[in-house]
Amino acid sequence: MKKLIIIDGNALIHRSYHALPPFKDKKGKLVNAVYGFASVLFKVIRELNPDYLVATFDLPGPTFRDLEYKEYKAKRVKAPQDLYDQISLVKELVQSFNIPIYEKEGFEADDVIGTISKKSEKTENIIITGDLDTLQLVNKNTWVYNLKKGINQIAIYDKKAVKDRYGLIPEQLNDFKGLRGDPSDNIPGVTGIGEKTALKLIKEFKNLENLYQKINQVEPKLKARLLEYKDQAFLSMYLATIKKDVPIDFNLKKSKMKDYDKKKVIKFLEKLEFKSLIKRFNNLNENI
Repeated sequence: MKKLIIIDGNALIHRSYHALPPFKDKKGKLVNAVYGFASVLFKVIRELNPDYLVATFDLPGPTFRDLEYKEYKAKRVKAPQDLYDQISLVKELVQSFNIPIYEKEGFEADDVIGTISKKSEKTENIIITGDLDTLQLVNKNTWVYNLKKGINQIAIYDKKAVKDRYGLIPEQLNDFKGLRGDPSDNIPGVTGIGEKTALKLIKEFKNLENLYQKINQVEPKLKARLLEYKDQAFLSMYLATIKKDVPIDFNLKKSKMKDYDKKKVIKFLEKLEFKSLIKRFNNLNENI
């Protein structure tokens, strides 16, 4: 199968920003996130040798989840401005490689990733990210390469790895979040139900819909709690579910790795004084 790499741009930027020292260019502008993103990009191109490569990004403004649930991500601390200031530089780097950028107003990058992976069912899809939300997309031809411990170590998740870590298959992760919630995104789940109980219920009943259809099989105290927060459970699952039908004009052929202006890339790296990256760039596989 041909290989498609889907880069979760914002996740890599956030991971790089927090993992690397706060070094600056000669103008005093922080560029550590750009450096980290470039390092990962070079590693991906060199080691995975993709046939196709795309990058996705979040756009400013509310998404459909914010409109559905005003408290969505409400407790998340806003990132520093000098992180956001580096996004345009990262996009400049991506564009210098002729890598298509996909983003859609009203949706998160994860939804764009989900849509692209759905549209690319005949390719081997590898999602490069810094968080675990996209594990729900893992299937027989979609893997997640998750950065851990900074930007140098990668954990590879196929269906078996997801099952080994969570005891659930990828398709059940949203049902689990429907009960447990997701504190990082301020998704409530069912009040009073913790991880162990949520895991036990999903293992036993397979999914949230089936659990509520067979609610009489649950012991009375837990049944009462589940019924009290039923709407909240299904809302939580909805919020946690990555869309696979975002209206984007995705074209696999246009995402093919193609020739790019190497001088343009080097000029960009020189502008930011990334001397070590220039050396690594020059050592990239010649057949890319």
